[in-house]
Amino acid sequence: MRLSTVIRAAVVGLAGAVVLGTSAAAAPAANTNRSDDGSKTLKFDVQFSPFELVRSSSTPDPNTGLGIGDQLIFHDLLFVKGTQVGDEGGFCVIVDASQVLANCVSTIRLAGGTIATQFLNSPPPLKELAITGGSGSYRRVAGDGTLLENGDGTGTETLHLFGVRD
Repeated sequence: MRLSTVIRAAVVGLAGAVVLGTSAAAAPAANTNRSDDGSKTLKFDVQFSPFELVRSSSTPDPNTGLGIGDQLIFHDLLFVKGTQVGDEGGFCVIVDASQVLANCVSTIRLAGGTIATQFLNSPPPLKELAITGGSGSYRRVAGDGTLLENGDGTGTETLHLFGVRD
């Protein structure tokens, strides 16, 4: 497997930050649904960005080309019904190069504030996210989510949130 393929598999589907233009800021923050228990579900179409590899390890794994401590930095775009509504930026630190396993942190920026996530990332297409905080309308947020990679540079991110202010 080529290094770029392995690295892309390790990073695709991660979340980050782009300055929202006027049209994006005026757009709905997300495809949302509120349930009876007060939770709110946000769903986004994700366009993954090229990522940057920052090498920290002097002894990369011979099969993956990655080393413990190497960082993958990303900035992805979030859409609802074709309109950009936010962005997501973050980084992943390789914790096991042979498995292409990384600890990832990201910040999702929306018109109402930010949402912070954390997760372990590895090559399978489904990622399980923990919501660790936020700002603005999301300042008391908690919950979890998923990120599903389509394998073509796009994906779907679904967040199940508690504590969202309207």
